[in-house]
Amino acid sequence: MNKVLITGGAGFIGTHTADYFLNNGDEVTIFDNFSRKGTRENITWLKEKYGDKEIKIVEGDIRTEGKLNDEVKDQNLVIHLAAQVAVTTSVKNPREDFEINAMGTLNLLESVRNNSPETVVIYASTNKVYGEMEKLGVIKGEHGYGYTDRPKGISELQNLDFHSPYGCSKGAAEQYVHDYSKIYGLKTVVFRQSCIYGTRQFGIEDQGWISWFTIASILNKPTTVYGDGYQVRDVLWVEDLVKAYDLAFVKIKTTSGQVYNIGGGTDNSLSVNELLNKLNPKIKPIYSTWRPGDQKVYVSDIGKVSKELGWKPEISVDQGLEGLISWTKENKALIESVLRSY
Repeated sequence: MNKVLITGGAGFIGTHTADYFLNNGDEVTIFDNFSRKGTRENITWLKEKYGDKEIKIVEGDIRTEGKLNDEVKDQNLVIHLAAQVAVTTSVKNPREDFEINAMGTLNLLESVRNNSPETVVIYASTNKVYGEMEKLGVIKGEHGYGYTDRPKGISELQNLDFHSPYGCSKGAAEQYVHDYSKIYGLKTVVFRQSCIYGTRQFGIEDQGWISWFTIASILNKPTTVYGDGYQVRDVLWVEDLVKAYDLAFVKIKTTSGQVYNIGGGTDNSLSVNELLNKLNPKIKPIYSTWRPGDQKVYVSDIGKVSKELGWKPEISVDQGLEGLISWTKENKALIESVLRSY
């Protein structure tokens, strides 16, 4: 049995991560400030499934220096998910974005370094650290954009080129996580995550596009596409991601100090327009201007993470969408309640 601390553990990915480790019989502590809508509902779901006594809930903010000092002690694993997650929000309020993503991560690393240096830290970074990648060859195909010379997608060797305050804050945090392994010997792992989707994701227009378009199609909400809809992403079912977290922890002798691109890869990629057609061919979206920092195409080369962790995505796009659609239909009242609170 391991002790696992999940920052941002009441969010979408955090809830699934907690569910996974609780199901394994591990002790789980969730640290969250509950600022995101739907987090209280997620905790209610976990408590109904596992009981109040199985989960330790700590309400706090990673921006508070020293707040995590006591929580990291004796933990075997910290999965750091607490973050500001929307590019648009970072553009509106770059200081808050920096304080949460960059300073909050530094606070966590200092807590681990000073209080529990043997604890493994897994950090959820983002493909946005690569920026727009304007110099890469991109071609517009029948169904979406694609690379002219990257058949396997973007590898970890791609130069970093932060674009947008969100890219800067997540990139800065990632570099601190990576450097604390080199300078202080902490056992850290960085995952540069592509588009993660799944149940219990209360997507909104600014963040969580697969979830949002699924919700909009079922609840008959207006659908706006920013750009031409041909932008392509590789997408990964959330439970596949959590399994990779566990493998990185189990294989920490290999993964410590490493950075991995993780997503669905070339086999699980689709454009915005393709998604809308899968959801409902009758959807007629409104097309608007491109958002800042929006890549025309991003597909992860998952060769390194597959080789070193023995991992690969198990849930296809169609399987994942089927599960997400079913969950959304079954939880319309809950979703509408959460969305009304925005």
